[in-house]
Amino acid sequence: MAYTQAYTAYKATGVKTASQGKLIIMLYEEALRRMDAAIALYNPQDKLDASSIEKYNNSLVKTQEIITELMVSLNMEQGGEIAQNLMALYSFFNRELLDICITHDKAKLVSIRTMMHELHSSWAVAVAETPTTDAAAHTAIDING
Repeated sequence: MAYTQAYTAYKATGVKTASQGKLIIMLYEEALRRMDAAIALYNPQDKLDASSIEKYNNSLVKTQEIITELMVSLNMEQGGEIAQNLMALYSFFNRELLDICITHDKAKLVSIRTMMHELHSSWAVAVAETPTTDAAAHTAIDING
């Protein structure tokens, strides 16, 4: 019990002190984890058992919430064309995930997951190559929804 509380406090501190770039990476990582959880629920015939549908939908809804958080974190004024392209891509992801919730299309889910992984990798490189400053100087975003 004490370990769980300590870990929760550690995670909360990490989120509160993370840079904007690190927070974005954390959002991508959680979205990928949620999609992986949904993919793991498919049976060997690439179908969902009735008992798995609620967990499946919950994972995809949480992924959509994370993508929405990524959308609202975009600075459309300063981000220019990149921000516009990311907004269009995030909107596409959310539309596709909504469709996947209904159709349970594993191939489409795997495709969205692959694209999200590529974006995660790009953000990780960008953050790693950007000079760091004091984390307190960054404005944090609320990833708790």
